[in-house]
Amino acid sequence: MRRLQATSLGIIAAVVLNVQGVRAEGEKIIDVRVKGNRRVETAAITNALSLKTGDLLYAEKVDADVRAVYKLGQFIDVRAETEQGDGGVVLVYTVQEKPIIREVRIEGNKELSTDKVRDALGLKANTIFSQKELTLAGKRVKKLYGDEGYYLAEVTTRSEKRSDTDVRVIVSVAEGEKVLIKSIRFEGNKAFNASKLRGVMETKEKWFLSWLTGAGTYKDEVVKNDANLIADLYFNNGYVNVKVGEPQVALNEDKSGLIVTIGITEGDQFRTGAIGYKGDLLEKEEDLTKVLRLKSGDVFSRANLRTDVMTLTDLYADKGFAFVNVTPLTKVNPETKTVDLTFEFEKGEKVFFDRINVSGNTKTRDKVIRRELKVAEGETYSSTGLKQSKQRLMNLGFFEEAAISTVKGSAENKLDVNIEVKEKPTGTFSIGAGYSSLDGLIGQGSVSQGNFLGLGLRANLAASIGGKSSTFNLGLTDPYFLDTRWTLGGDLYRTERDYLDFTRRATGGDIKAGYPLSDTLRTLWVYKYEQKEIFDISPALRVVPETNSTTSSIYVSLTRDTTDYRLDPTRGMVNNLSVEFAGLGGTNRFLRYYGDTSVFFPTGFGTVLSLRGTLGYIQGLGGKDISIDERFFAGGINTLRGFEGRSVSPSIITYVPTTDPLTGLPTTNPERAFVGGDKEAILNVEYTIPLLKDAGLKGVLFFDAGNVYGENQDMFSSVLMSYGAGIRWVSPMGPLRLEYGIPLNPRDGIDKSSGRFEFSIGSFF
Repeated sequence: MRRLQATSLGIIAAVVLNVQGVRAEGEKIIDVRVKGNRRVETAAITNALSLKTGDLLYAEKVDADVRAVYKLGQFIDVRAETEQGDGGVVLVYTVQEKPIIREVRIEGNKELSTDKVRDALGLKANTIFSQKELTLAGKRVKKLYGDEGYYLAEVTTRSEKRSDTDVRVIVSVAEGEKVLIKSIRFEGNKAFNASKLRGVMETKEKWFLSWLTGAGTYKDEVVKNDANLIADLYFNNGYVNVKVGEPQVALNEDKSGLIVTIGITEGDQFRTGAIGYKGDLLEKEEDLTKVLRLKSGDVFSRANLRTDVMTLTDLYADKGFAFVNVTPLTKVNPETKTVDLTFEFEKGEKVFFDRINVSGNTKTRDKVIRRELKVAEGETYSSTGLKQSKQRLMNLGFFEEAAISTVKGSAENKLDVNIEVKEKPTGTFSIGAGYSSLDGLIGQGSVSQGNFLGLGLRANLAASIGGKSSTFNLGLTDPYFLDTRWTLGGDLYRTERDYLDFTRRATGGDIKAGYPLSDTLRTLWVYKYEQKEIFDISPALRVVPETNSTTSSIYVSLTRDTTDYRLDPTRGMVNNLSVEFAGLGGTNRFLRYYGDTSVFFPTGFGTVLSLRGTLGYIQGLGGKDISIDERFFAGGINTLRGFEGRSVSPSIITYVPTTDPLTGLPTTNPERAFVGGDKEAILNVEYTIPLLKDAGLKGVLFFDAGNVYGENQDMFSSVLMSYGAGIRWVSPMGPLRLEYGIPLNPRDGIDKSSGRFEFSIGSFF
């Protein structure tokens, strides 16, 4: 027998043949055999061979076949040999199969679950064993522990032979103590202090809530990306030559924490120099300059430059030039420390919308989607129109995602618009419970459908019963009545609620109609009729003018909304003005004016600063007193936190007859009753911070100020103030709010100077 090949030793077949005998070269192959395979089918091996029975034997072909068998990935050794036979040679391939992993054992893990370690390991039973893959798997487990804060964890891997073909893989972990980032330091920074630089990083130092937020955990890829975020801060403040080094990580002396050090070479600060334009100009240069964020003489900012390129691109795209190219050409002048800019325009051909295709909507009718679009077939291409269309579709609340893309249409200058939506459930049926510091424990049940019949109708049937309040409501609203832009709807309801000094019960209904005056401005008209009853009146409240009354009123509001996402805004403004006139029949006569404004500012890294101001005024008509339940009251989680619910209002002290428990003689006790006001002014300032983004958990810092004023008090004559913090979470039971407010100027005998918790969970109707 002649050995033609031992590829594992790197000896090529041609050399072997020359040494062992030239007679084999060119001889006829009378048979091809495979030996040594147990698990791999012989046919799978022979299919990889080019030499067949009847072919002539050549060394280079044998060598190529050996390599082809190796590439199957099933063998650790492949040899080719010949045996002399009648009329030629028998070519024999002897293979040695790779072992199979029959068991994966993980030892020493306590802090991380076996399943989590096994997933990171990536090795599974009944798969081919590879020492190289085992080494890589150990590194993956080491990284997993590092990402979880166990920076000192040691991971060792080994294999044990169970038989000639089977092995056991053993992964041993010595977890050690959890080590978090104790300090993030910078070298070479002069323009920005360490606090500012840490603020732009995703990686944070450990703090007392690290167990909840994950702050302080070292993740290599995140820390490296933080270096890019720091560089962006410098680029956006004129430091065009900044160099940020790779972060260096080390254990402190007692091995209780990590120290991350980042070196920075800042360079000089540059300003924006001359700004020019060339190419296909559709506007005057001065008009183009007006829309730019960057101005000559301002500190140069790469972020503003990107924004300006997008602004100029949209300017052309909104005129139909969908394929416009706006190229910013920069010239850095080290002598004057300026960056000259030239925007080069290549407008391309004017483009029109061709067909608009909608897909993915299994429930929602096409017309519900199409009526929200700000583009139409045959119109000139508009980039802004596409963006607004996507925003309007997402604001419906019907879809998890609404993707809008364009593809080539029926001609070179036409584009089809493809709208692909991913629907989400819009109907809910719930039975549960909730609690708020204002209403107490509430049992509730509801059936609601935000996209009733797939027509975009909003329908709801809800009930809640609690210790302090109960509500029953049935409503239906069509936002596009008869396929027009009119909104039409109605409600029937019955409510009962315990207040501090009385209980109010109301039964009624309303009819409402609305119309959008523009994309951001709409008006709403509501006619309401209800019967009311006031009972369980506190003795301190003396006499309530009417305990039974009816209200027939017309309500008109004007609302402007420029927020980016109505359900959870991060930027924009909501302004609302409303007037309610009661006197179209019924016994109540009043005129109520109300206005509120909310403004949202994104402040980086998911944080949002919001301000809300509210003003209200109510006046009686026809000489009639205003019913106490229509007056203004404040305090509690939705107005002035830290003050008891509905306790912010004018009050009276009444000496209520009682009996002395010691003497049994009649006496009087002073009791306070809150009578409500005819004016209110409230300011709420909030700063929300994402704690766990994936879970929807946020922290909030707040400041509240305001008061409710009586008829003989001037607006702003006294202002109550409070501050505090809290947590908000969109939980499976509904929105949760846990907030603690502390009055800055508590009222004697009414407020707790130490503050109070405000808590609510569940959706209340």
